[in-house]
Amino acid sequence: MPTFTYKAIDQTGATVTGNIVAESLFAAQDQLGERDLIPVQVKEGAAAKSAKASLLYNLTTTVRQEELILFTKQIRSMLRAGISIVKVFDIISQQSENPLLRDTLAEMSKDVQDGSNLHDAFRKHPRVFPNLYCSLVHAGEASGNLPEILDRVVYIMEHEHKVKEDIKGALAYPKIVVIALVGAFFFLLTFVIPKFVTVFEKANLDLPLPTKICIAMYTGLTVYWPVLLGGSAALFFGLAAFLRTPGGTLLKDQLLLRMPIVGHLFLKTAMSRFASILTILLSSGVTILNSIIIISETIGNAAIIREFDRLRDRMTEGHGISAPLRTAKYFPPMVVNMVAIGEESGRLEEMLLEIAKHYDEEVEYAARGLSEAVGPILIVALTVVVGFFAMAIFLPIWDLTKMVK
Repeated sequence: MPTFTYKAIDQTGATVTGNIVAESLFAAQDQLGERDLIPVQVKEGAAAKSAKASLLYNLTTTVRQEELILFTKQIRSMLRAGISIVKVFDIISQQSENPLLRDTLAEMSKDVQDGSNLHDAFRKHPRVFPNLYCSLVHAGEASGNLPEILDRVVYIMEHEHKVKEDIKGALAYPKIVVIALVGAFFFLLTFVIPKFVTVFEKANLDLPLPTKICIAMYTGLTVYWPVLLGGSAALFFGLAAFLRTPGGTLLKDQLLLRMPIVGHLFLKTAMSRFASILTILLSSGVTILNSIIIISETIGNAAIIREFDRLRDRMTEGHGISAPLRTAKYFPPMVVNMVAIGEESGRLEEMLLEIAKHYDEEVEYAARGLSEAVGPILIVALTVVVGFFAMAIFLPIWDLTKMVK
C-alpha cells in the first residue's frame, strides 16, 4: 500500500506532521479523522506517486469484463445483506487486485459520502462503467430495487461476454490460417525464389510468367522497400484517421453489415442486444423513448445507430415503435412483426424476450458456422499461393531439365 505524508491539527491546536499507510488518499484522510486529527495537507510520497503514474493512470490499465461482472455480483449480494453502499465500496476496494477499479471505488465512496446520487457517482467514470450500466443503476436507484436491477445487469454482461467469446473462438482458426498464408508468401518470395533465380539467369532460360511475376515482386520488395514502407504507413494512418471520423465510421459499419457471412453475424448480434436490453430497460421502469436513446448509445454500430436516431425522432411524433420499425433498415421482418404484436396486445416485453432468445441461438449457430465457412476459403487461398510459387519454381526447372537432356 502507498505511503502518504500529512500535515494536520491535533485537539490542542498544534500542527503535526508524519507518514501514514493507506489504500488511497481518501482512506488516509479517514484514518487521520479516526485519530482526531484535522487534515490540512495529505500528499502521496515520491514512491507512491511513481507507482501510481506508471500503473493506475497508465492508458493500458482497464477493468476487464470479467472483473466488472464479479464487482456487480459482489455489490448485489452485499446490498441484499443490508450493507451500506459506502461500506460495500470500501470492502470491494480492499479486495480488488485491479488498481484502476480500486481508485475508482475510492472516489465513488467519497462522492456518495458527500451527498452525490449513486448513478451520478457511476457516471463520473465512463472508462469503467458503460452508459447502459449507469442507466440501469439509475433505474434501480429510482425504483428502490437496485439488487434486482443488478441481477439484470449481470445477465446482460454475462450474455455479451459469452457472445464475444464465441465470436473470438470462431475467428481463432481463420486468424491462424491468415498468418500462415502471409508467412508462406513472404518466406517463399524472399528466401526461396532468389536462390533459383540466379540459376535460371545463368542458364539463359525464357522464364514463364509466374516466375517473372515473382522476380518483379522480389525486386520491388528489395529495391523499393522504403517507398513501399512509407506508402503502407501513410495508407494505414490515413485510413485509420478516416475511420475515426463520423463518415468513416458509418461507412465501415455499413460495409461490415453487407459482408457475406460476417455481416449476418453482426446483424444478429445487434438484434439480440436490442431485444434483450430493451426488455430489461422496460421492465426496470424506463420509458420506451428513453430506452431507445440508451440502446442507440450502446449498440456499437454507427449504421444501426443512425436508424435508432430516426426511430427516436418518429416516436417523439407519436408513432409508437412498431410503425417506425417497418420503415427502418436492418430490422428483419420477424423483429418488426413480433414488436407490432407485442405493442398491440400489451405484451411487448414478452415478445422482446422471445426475440432475444431466438437471436441468441442464431448468434451461436452463426458463430459456429463462421469458422466452418471461412476456414475452407482460407485453405484454398493458401493452396493458391503455394501453388503459384511452386509453378514459378518448377516450370523453369522442367525447362532446364529438357535442355540438359
